[in-house]
Amino acid sequence: MFTFFLAGFLGGAIRGVIGIIKYALSYKGVKMQWLYFGTVTTVSGLIGLTSAWIVQGLGVGFEEIGALSPAIALIVGYAGGDFLENIFKVLMKKPILFEQEKES
Repeated sequence: MFTFFLAGFLGGAIRGVIGIIKYALSYKGVKMQWLYFGTVTTVSGLIGLTSAWIVQGLGVGFEEIGALSPAIALIVGYAGGDFLENIFKVLMKKPILFEQEKES
């Protein structure tokens, strides 16, 4: 069970690291802020762990897979942020979580 949740955390952390790398490569002169990097990676990992916990708690099964493996937890952890955001949007009945202010 510990391995399952660790894989969920790792999937979320990988998602956070990839997001920061994409940001750093998209703009010139981006200076690495290690505290921000650690915070984003940890929060993303916790979101991944939470997503894996939710899927495990729901008892979701797949046709060909009898039990949820750490590999599935890694995938769920990676996609966890999107998963939780979409559940929140469904519950709040809002297609967009944050609307941008229109410039005049």
